[in-house]
Amino acid sequence: MAVSAYEVISTQTLGSAAASVTFSSISSAYTDLVLVSSTKYSTGGINNFATFQVGNGSVDTGSNYSTTWVEGAVGGASSGRASNVTYSFISYFGSGSSNTTEPVVSITNFQNYSNTLTNKTVITRFSNSNQVGAYVGLWRSTSAINTITITANGSNFALGSTFTLYGIKAA
Repeated sequence: MAVSAYEVISTQTLGSAAASVTFSSISSAYTDLVLVSSTKYSTGGINNFATFQVGNGSVDTGSNYSTTWVEGAVGGASSGRASNVTYSFISYFGSGSSNTTEPVVSITNFQNYSNTLTNKTVITRFSNSNQVGAYVGLWRSTSAINTITITANGSNFALGSTFTLYGIKAA
């Protein structure tokens, strides 16, 4: 029998709108973490996006993150970079009423999250009905990650949004 390399650590499905979701006390027993999220927003017509912050014991809210992105949408493409910011991106949904009814699906890889010798690299791919994108985030800390907070910006995550955190087992 084949053994899956992915193990579900935790799943959270929102029973009501929420501004953020936190995974804490994450075991260091895996090589990498993967967060799969399907989010809708409680208010449309504004730019809604999701961000992450990580930490060891508590979330780092300092200017210790960098992010680089490329996005393609119906109206064109964009790219950019931000350094010394207080979070990094997971997904983006441009303004419009559809961001309350159509999900944004994101897959976020936290690479070498428990390694205490290197800064942490986070790679995200996301899509919705109007756009696709990829982000590369960096948390400038050698601390192991055992806490992850995903925050809604623009409006809250809507009822029914789901977040599943997987651990990847060593081969």
